[in-house]
Amino acid sequence: MYWLGLDVGTSGSRALLVDEKGRVHHSYTAAHEEMSMVRPLWAEQHPDDWWRASQEAIKGVLKAARVAGDVVRGIGISGQMHGLVLLDEDNRVVRPALIWCDQRSQKQVDCINATVGSKKVLEYTANPMLTGFTLPKLLWVRDEEPANFERVRKILLPKDYVRFKLTGEYATEVSDASGTGLFDVVRRQWSREMMNACGLDMNILPRAYESSEITGTVTPEIAEATGLRSGTPIVGGGGDQAASAIGNGIVDPGAVSCTLGTSGVVFAYLDKPAYDQLGRVHTFCHAIPGAWHVMGVTQGAGLSLQWFRNRFTPGMEYDDLTAEAISSDRGSQGLFWLPYLMGERTPHLDAAARGAWIGLTARHQRPDLIRAILEGVCYSQRDCLEIIRALGAPVGRVRLSGGGARSLFWHQLFADVFSSPVATLETQEGSAYGAALLALVGTGEYKSAREVCSAAIREVEIKTPSPDAAAYYERAYGIYQSLYPALKQAFRAISQLDE
Repeated sequence: MYWLGLDVGTSGSRALLVDEKGRVHHSYTAAHEEMSMVRPLWAEQHPDDWWRASQEAIKGVLKAARVAGDVVRGIGISGQMHGLVLLDEDNRVVRPALIWCDQRSQKQVDCINATVGSKKVLEYTANPMLTGFTLPKLLWVRDEEPANFERVRKILLPKDYVRFKLTGEYATEVSDASGTGLFDVVRRQWSREMMNACGLDMNILPRAYESSEITGTVTPEIAEATGLRSGTPIVGGGGDQAASAIGNGIVDPGAVSCTLGTSGVVFAYLDKPAYDQLGRVHTFCHAIPGAWHVMGVTQGAGLSLQWFRNRFTPGMEYDDLTAEAISSDRGSQGLFWLPYLMGERTPHLDAAARGAWIGLTARHQRPDLIRAILEGVCYSQRDCLEIIRALGAPVGRVRLSGGGARSLFWHQLFADVFSSPVATLETQEGSAYGAALLALVGTGEYKSAREVCSAAIREVEIKTPSPDAAAYYERAYGIYQSLYPALKQAFRAISQLDE
């Protein structure tokens, strides 16, 4: 028997199959259409493209395994967080989804803080309001596209639209709901106070489950379309970061992960809610009942390298790019990269922040630019780690996952910049893997996420910091920290010029 994990990411949907011991047997990824960016800092995708890719991934992984859908005992779903999917009374998508990195809603954030009150927002949701969250996006539609808003009967998050298509159920789970700006993270339920304060109808919200609870079953119609068995249970799953944390074994105090996808996330386990008064990191429900997590986010982590490749070296492999970076000296000959291609969350909370190379000279060559990108992402992720440490969350060895973890060079770079041991894991599947492990729990194969992680998660390689490199990067990190404050007003002026 197998359990299926499905991750609805930014660049594609990935399905994989695991056995009862949590071992990955087969996987398949279907690409999404590239996000639409019709204006600077806007980002949209169409939910029906996620559904197309998800069906392709499900059928692809079953074909790769040469099995029928009746061998799948349960399904877990993960996905990109914060996106806004709007459905009308006939369950049709009202407009393309505003996704996680869309930054257009600063006006709505300011309005929420002015009318509800920033202290009340923190009281109701345990987080400050950010442009990346779902609520400001919804209010942007209400303000700027009233005809579309009038049609709205239900809002869903990206993975939960795919769940709806699979099951016909309007459902989400606590970890993903935590990032909407509408969820009471402490009480693990929708915030009626926040909804009322914003003049919104509670009926537009889906039901929120715990992450390993069964939320519905595959319908006969979808079983025929995908090859799955009708009635296959689907558990809540998790937002991509909480699901990835399950896949990384971040299920006890002291456990910390650094996940490098399109964004970059430093994630730490909490056994009770704790939050940063300045809102520089997020406090959300974990995919484990009675647990929470704190995480810092770099909006443009893997995106920085992807952007460089797509714009300047199309078709080039990422391994070839990092090989070039190795030929550059430590510190990229005094060149720094600010990875703020989509504004920034941690630690700046600034939708107007822009990406930049600082320190360019005529001597710099392409390897220096690439290495500066890798180093800049490490510095930005260290910003996240330092705030988490300051909150009192215990930090042990950092577990590295995601695309960046496949690079031995980047792995060592993180250890040197963090000045901390950094481990990689036997299974590097991240969110889809964590979703599959949650399905193992939800169908009764294991009693808890801790139990399945204890059986399935193994560290395979640990990089320790080089003393010389760590000392160098400590000095360089101080320079990096000085750059954003020096450029903040210029970024704001540039943003206003664009408008």
